[in-house]
Amino acid sequence: MNKLVVIVGPSGVGKTSLARALCAQHKFSIAYEQHNERPFQTLFKQDPKYALANQLDYLLYRAEQERELRLSNKPALMDGGLDLDFHGFTRLFHQHGWLTNEEFDLCERFYTLTRSLLPPPDLIIALSASAKTISERLASRNRINIASGEDADSLSRFMNEWLESISEEKILRLDISQESLDYPHSVPMILERL
Repeated sequence: MNKLVVIVGPSGVGKTSLARALCAQHKFSIAYEQHNERPFQTLFKQDPKYALANQLDYLLYRAEQERELRLSNKPALMDGGLDLDFHGFTRLFHQHGWLTNEEFDLCERFYTLTRSLLPPPDLIIALSASAKTISERLASRNRINIASGEDADSLSRFMNEWLESISEEKILRLDISQESLDYPHSVPMILERL
């Protein structure tokens, strides 16, 4: 099975931009988050009653992407991913009250079973940035933003709690507050690690 690298971090930190910068320097099989293409994303943005459908759709979609990437013949790179969608966004939705305890438990059961059937990522690139950087990037995006700049602290906390369960040798932590979106410092460092 092919190796999988995932890029994780709060909304607006620059996961997609880093994935594109890496793909410009090396041939990867790539999977993006697909915000506008997901059937429940716009509905959820308009009405939180779609939170469960949105999360289950995302968890299933990300698992399908992982499976396809693992079968590819090129190194696999994922923008976000199954673990971030559960440990970050599903927990955030629960915190906001958009998912009931029972709905969160359903998502957790789905995630736990799915992760038991799919191997975890081989390398996790964990991005962080200053609140100012994240707010500026969120404001400049031309897509649906489910999480706000105010959610960055919660997402980072949830992500870090998940990362505490992972061996440090499988994590590359990068503060990209001072990086431009073509990542001239981080890309060479990441490619060397791979």
